[in-house]
Amino acid sequence: MKILVPVKRVVDHNVKVRVKSDGSGVELDNVKMSINPFDEIAVEEAVRLKEAGKADEVVVVSMGSKGCQDILRTALAVGADRAIHLECADGAEPLAVAKCLKELANREQPGLIIMGKQAIDDDCNQTGQMLAALLGWPQGTFASRIEPQADSIAVTREIDGGLETLKLAMPAVVTCDLRLNEPRYASLPNIMKAKRKPLDVLSVAELGVDITPRIRAINYAAPKARSGGIKVADVAELVEKLRHEARVL
Repeated sequence: MKILVPVKRVVDHNVKVRVKSDGSGVELDNVKMSINPFDEIAVEEAVRLKEAGKADEVVVVSMGSKGCQDILRTALAVGADRAIHLECADGAEPLAVAKCLKELANREQPGLIIMGKQAIDDDCNQTGQMLAALLGWPQGTFASRIEPQADSIAVTREIDGGLETLKLAMPAVVTCDLRLNEPRYASLPNIMKAKRKPLDVLSVAELGVDITPRIRAINYAAPKARSGGIKVADVAELVEKLRHEARVL
């Protein structure tokens, strides 16, 4: 079985995001970029399935500018076998990404697509569901456990009432939640080996997909700074302030 793992290049989760002074977007100059944390979990799960003998090949794919090749090399160092870079401008919308991944899936014919449930930059949580719909494949979202079987896959997911287990026919699309696993760090020898692993570059035009944006952001603004709290002497003063200043009573 071949596993296809889409990964996205985002601002590192340890970096404080800053809005540009003109409000046209998020400041990306001289900012550390890395793999979307949910996608890291997807790569780790795919590599674990291969190590367990459940998969033969792990292919990672990223869509965006040339900088995406850095995160693809990181995924290769973690254990992926091959990488594909779909070259285009950064900021493609979820539907455009899903359409490109559909065309790539038709070429690669994977038995399973594992991806993060959402990206931490836009928090859309749409691409996996759209991709499953376009392919006509069953889907399991927010997976906290994945168990491949002979010709199907059992996906355990967290719901409001507890846990739900779905049995999906293969091929299928699965999106990962945080509790699925703990991603490993790439060792230095594996980082060096990753430089020799194949990384193919395709333009979106070769896939024949229209990725023209359908949404335009008017303005970006940082949230207002929260005012500091105050201390009150007793409950009576607290009730007084809640009633007359906060006006919540």
